[in-house]
Amino acid sequence: MRGVFLPPCPRRSAAHVITLNSQLSSLQFTLDASDAQRFANLCGQLNENLQQIEKRLNIRIANHGTAFDLEGPDEHIKAAERLIKRLYRETRNGTELTPAIVHLYLQESALEDLDEPSEGAPITLKTRKAHIRPRGANQQKYVKSIQDHDINFGIGPAGTGKTYLAVACAVDALEREQIRRILLVRPAVEAGEKLGFLPGDLAQKIDPYLRPLYDALYEMLGFEHVSKLIERNVIEVAPLAYMRGRTLNNSFIILDESQNTTVEQMKMFLTRIGFGSTAVITGDITQVDLPRGTRSGLAHVVNVLDNVPGIGFTHFRPKDVVRHPLVQRIVEAYEAYEDKPAPRRHKPETPQA
Repeated sequence: MRGVFLPPCPRRSAAHVITLNSQLSSLQFTLDASDAQRFANLCGQLNENLQQIEKRLNIRIANHGTAFDLEGPDEHIKAAERLIKRLYRETRNGTELTPAIVHLYLQESALEDLDEPSEGAPITLKTRKAHIRPRGANQQKYVKSIQDHDINFGIGPAGTGKTYLAVACAVDALEREQIRRILLVRPAVEAGEKLGFLPGDLAQKIDPYLRPLYDALYEMLGFEHVSKLIERNVIEVAPLAYMRGRTLNNSFIILDESQNTTVEQMKMFLTRIGFGSTAVITGDITQVDLPRGTRSGLAHVVNVLDNVPGIGFTHFRPKDVVRHPLVQRIVEAYEAYEDKPAPRRHKPETPQA
């Protein structure tokens, strides 16, 4: 590297050193970095990107210029090497590596996935505005299941990409002319609030509940194109209650927030599926907004259809969350709290006569 000076990233202070397991390995590698700006982008402001990788993979990263020395469990440091090299390649096009972007790439290097074998080439969904690649093994498995099965369930906490990837699969199938229309279905149940009377026609009443689906469509197809498809009924909005009696052929149907369906509604929806159609049912069993005492159709159907051939189930975990890292910690905290046994109440002693 002639005429290029790459200052070393700041060394970690004692406060940043991660406590490691006793069985440690070390790994050294050097980046072929000839651009000081790209290298600074890789490290992040005050080395925050490398510190984020350290904390997530429970390793120690030391570097002098472009020479890196990693210490930690063997599979973790190998994953870190692959991740650092991949992030540096991402800077080639001027991509700014923010903590949020590093977090998304870390999802693909999650510790739970390090020993899982790769299942073929990564899947890419092509839409009018962008190419969408599922992140992590579980998202890849989810999309593969949608492509291989006529009925699919995506179950798990918020922020794992269940709805977004379902919409991406629908748009990809529409662009390839594998289907003729997309149906967006959702039960109109308030999230713990009483919204009262909603003015407007049917579409206007149900629109607020389908906003996440619309946002994904606008991102993938553009606002004007989505509006034209809605006018031509290529994209149709359908409240769950209005699905009874229909047979849906050559369609891609997405039932979102399905944890708020009753057992009867879920059975009714699943029996609407016709020839050449794909249905994706998404939901989070831990966020049911049905009246007290009403059983969730999603919680019920998992037990009923779990072993039925031709139906795919993908269960997402907190580690699959692709939003702010705090969302993952919040989900894990709620799960840990709900798993605690309820405190036993002591009966007051009866005074003896």
